[in-house]
This record gives sequence, C-alpha cells and structure tokens, in this order.
Amino acid sequence: MNVITPGSALDTRRYFERAETNRTSVPVKKPVCLYLETTNRCNLLCTTCPRTYEELEPPADMSWELFTSIVDQIPDLERCVLHGIGEPMLVPNLDRMVRYLKDRGTYVLFNTNGTVLNEKNGRAMIEAGLDELRVSLDASNAASYRAIRGKNYFDRILKNVRAFRELQEREGHTNPRVSAWLTGLKETISELPAFVKVAAELGVKEVYLQRLVFFEQEAIGLARPDQALYEQINSDEARYIAEATEIAHKLGMVFSASGAAAEPGMSLKRAENGSPWSMCRRPWTVMYFTANGRALPCCIAPFSQRGYENYTLGDATRQSLSEIWEGEAYRCFRDGLLSEAPPAACANCGLRWSL
Repeated sequence: MNVITPGSALDTRRYFERAETNRTSVPVKKPVCLYLETTNRCNLLCTTCPRTYEELEPPADMSWELFTSIVDQIPDLERCVLHGIGEPMLVPNLDRMVRYLKDRGTYVLFNTNGTVLNEKNGRAMIEAGLDELRVSLDASNAASYRAIRGKNYFDRILKNVRAFRELQEREGHTNPRVSAWLTGLKETISELPAFVKVAAELGVKEVYLQRLVFFEQEAIGLARPDQALYEQINSDEARYIAEATEIAHKLGMVFSASGAAAEPGMSLKRAENGSPWSMCRRPWTVMYFTANGRALPCCIAPFSQRGYENYTLGDATRQSLSEIWEGEAYRCFRDGLLSEAPPAACANCGLRWSL
C-alpha cells in the first residue's frame, strides 16, 4: 500500500483528490479515511461547540471492541482522525488505538485542547507513533481563552505544550507534528498576530486559522453568523491576517488562513453555480463514527444541523461498514448532495465556513 502522509494543505488536497472515485450513489471503493470519535466527553465548555449546550448522545468512550471492529473492516485505511465531539486525550487507551493504526501503516492525527498533555501522555503519543497533534487554543491570552472555551486553563495549556515541544527537541522526536489552531471569529481575529507569536514561543511551527461553523437557524454561543469571516472580512481583519502571515514568514513558521480545517486544503469555496456543497467528496471518501457507533456524514454535520437523527446513516454496533456505506441512507444522502436539493446538514456548508 502506498500511504500518502500529508505534510501541508496542498499535499492533503492532492491526497483526497487521488482518493476520490466517481461520485455515484454507491462508491466503487471503500472509504480511505475514518473519523473515530474516541470519546464524546470533554473538560471544557467552548462557546462554539454544540455539546456545551446539549447532550448529543449518551456519554461514552469508544470501546476497544467497537474501535477494532470498525478499523479491521478497512484493511487499506490510509488516514484516521481520532476526534469528534470530545477531548481524545481523556481516553485511557488512546495510545493503544494509535499504535494499532500505525501498525497498519495508517496516518493518524487528532485535535486536542492540550489540558491533559502531560509528560506521561505526551510520551505515550510519541511511542505510539502519532503523526500529528493539533492543539485547539483559540486565543492569545487567558481572558479571551476563558471567554471562548469556558474554563481558565490557558496558562496550563501553554505550559503543557511548551514542555512537550521541549521534550521532542531534547530527544530528537520529529513526530507528532504539532500545530496550533485558532477558530476564525470576528471576536478574536485581532489576536491572530499575537497568536502566531504565542505559538512560536511554545516551539510550535505551524499555525492555522480554522473556519467557524454555525447553525443556520438557532445560533449558540459565539457560533453565530455575525461572527463568521467567510466573505465578510473587512479591511482591518484582512490586515490582521496579512500581519500574521508576515510574522510567521519571518519566524520560519507554516501559517494558513485559507480555510484550513480538520482536513487542510479541503475547504469549499462558493461554487460559481450557487451550489457550495457540490464540490464535497466526503460521502465518497470518509466515514465518521461517534463514540456510540453512530455513522454520520462528516465532522461538520453536528455543527451545521441540530439533531443526529436528521443525518444518521447507520449503526456500526449492528451493521457492517459495507452495509452502511452501500445502504439506502448513504445512497440517498449522496444523491441529495449531487442534486439541487441537498441534505439540510450540507445545504449551506460552503457558505457558512469562516474562510
């Protein structure tokens, strides 16, 4: 198997383009990427996350049995993302999951809030072979962090990330690649240049400005249309992005404000035909499973439409992946995505993204 290990937004876009098959109701290939929600538990109360405001599913960590049963059904899996609605590093056997995937030649990554990135957990990720560790920080100072993420953990996270990077440098570990992420909010975009400097001080060499996704009808917290930057960037906000770009360049850092998100390079721009969803490849390349085994179309759906029942495509505790992937619910979902009347969770996806 020729595994592609994306090292940049461009590499990842090529990876997904290569993985794409003809977009028909039933794909001719199995998915090449899995999103496995290793837990739906979290120790933060982020104002941009729906789980802060409602229980989406019963609290759970994905069981080892469910994890292996899903992974084993895709022997040529190229990429696996071990996060969803929750904090992966709260899972006791996360390193075992990473190693299980790495032994199969899979590229493995996840987002973390960094609150429990202590030396023990960090070493476990290094030894397991984790490829990427993405730290969702969302602020450049403690006051903004508490306003966005609901808890006063900013200084702890900085300490944790700095110590982890020092450990990597001291012992010569190049993996996992560590990056820092800021959600694109009008509330905090002015902090972007300072955010780049904070990342640099921690020894982090990659920074990404992440899209904001929000409910169309019922806004929650700061996940509101008026906070989005997509096609609404004013001159001051453009200046902050330009300044951050210049700072990163001078410091020799990677910086992307092009809508890089869970899958860098996969951001959808407004299509000329007025169908922003029409470019999406996810239902032909990606499967997402919650900690309880529920199959969802992608990691964006929980943030764009309320109610898992509206876009559940199967149940891995009762069905095989082939039954789900080729089943009626998935076929109808794909047909809708290719039509002028897409699923509600997709209807405005390319419009509501922040960048």
